[in-house]
Amino acid sequence: MGSQASIRPHGRNSNGPSDMADSEEGFGLQNSPNDPESKDLHESKAEKQNGSSSKSPSSQTTYIQQGMEGIKVYLHERELWMKFHEVGTEMIITKAGRRMFPSFKVKVTGLNPKTKYILLMDVVPADDHRYKFADNKWSVTGKAEPAMPGRLYVHPDSPATGAHWMRQLVSFQKLKLTNNHLDPFGHIILNSMHKYQPRIHIVKADENNGFGSKNTAFCTHVFPETAFIAVTSYQNHK
Repeated sequence: MGSQASIRPHGRNSNGPSDMADSEEGFGLQNSPNDPESKDLHESKAEKQNGSSSKSPSSQTTYIQQGMEGIKVYLHERELWMKFHEVGTEMIITKAGRRMFPSFKVKVTGLNPKTKYILLMDVVPADDHRYKFADNKWSVTGKAEPAMPGRLYVHPDSPATGAHWMRQLVSFQKLKLTNNHLDPFGHIILNSMHKYQPRIHIVKADENNGFGSKNTAFCTHVFPETAFIAVTSYQNHK
């Protein structure tokens, strides 16, 4: 995954069943390691050990801008994700759109209870390879096809206060994955037999329109164990 990624939500409050946003519009968030007001935080061995149970899920590689320090995101049902990860997680993609399994749910802590935030999720290429499943294992078979324009899933509760987000698990179960390059419903468009990495972004909401401006503070959270290969049918029957 490259060092830069643009996060561009719509400048509107979308509460429909398919709360997606195309990355070409709205404000841009650049997670560049050269930003002096940003820092990359990587999980420590102690955090990994403490995150071995579902009650204390794993920490994660985090990208943070100034003003967003102290925010933690924990993956729900990490043991289930790890079981899939050990054999190679596959996610079904269909023309109509298919929900992820396991469902992507997180616990968020460290938000300002009274400040409003937008929670978003995107799915980016994990590498530049195309894969095949043969002889009971995954292997690289060539160069990846060009990635589709990035789309964002905006959690339907957005924008909401920190108190709201921290009150219970945040579920992204309504997000759908598709292989339809002309999808009109805002689903995340992926290429089959390619590897992807989900990411969660927490954006401080703008007081005026709820979705911020170019200078809006944000942080990005990545759980490597949630990476998956997109398939139209399961390849590994383990």
